[in-house]
Amino acid sequence: MLKKIETPLPDLFIIEPQVFHDSRGFFFEGFSEQKYNDIGISEKFVQDNFSKSSFGTIRGLHYQVGEFAQGKLCHVLEGKVLDVAVDIRFGSPTFGQYFSAELSSENKKQLWIPPGFAHGFSVLSEEAIFHYKCTNYYSKKDERCIIYNDLQISINWDIKNPIISDKDKLGIEFNKIEKDFLYKI
Repeated sequence: MLKKIETPLPDLFIIEPQVFHDSRGFFFEGFSEQKYNDIGISEKFVQDNFSKSSFGTIRGLHYQVGEFAQGKLCHVLEGKVLDVAVDIRFGSPTFGQYFSAELSSENKKQLWIPPGFAHGFSVLSEEAIFHYKCTNYYSKKDERCIIYNDLQISINWDIKNPIISDKDKLGIEFNKIEKDFLYKI
């Protein structure tokens, strides 16, 4: 049984899987199409992505637009991250707001991020292996990035001296994003 936890941002939620522990360790289902359909995720996943990062790394804020817009089902295989999603749906009551949650190999929580959100995470453990299932394929020409330290969004990444890729340092300011996503009631 999956536990769906609503967040303050519409359509974005945390998932807690049922974990079975015994003397050998633990077992849980990382994904079951029927169970995820039952809690409101009916999208088809077409690509799995993995990254390994060291403490202090911030990746993001990434999203894709147009026919390559992606939903992401995120979790951590090893370590601990602060996972962040920013509502970029014009007309949304929470447009420009972000939500963050600690995902770790210990708590086994997942974050469902539908299309219309920018996504990023910071690594809070010595290193982390991050995994996310995508509802669409990667498309370089449809990829976008908001600068991680945007003053309007003002995300607390819980990192003092972040490690940022050259690519992510070129992210745009939030107030310069295009109307790629519109909120649907």
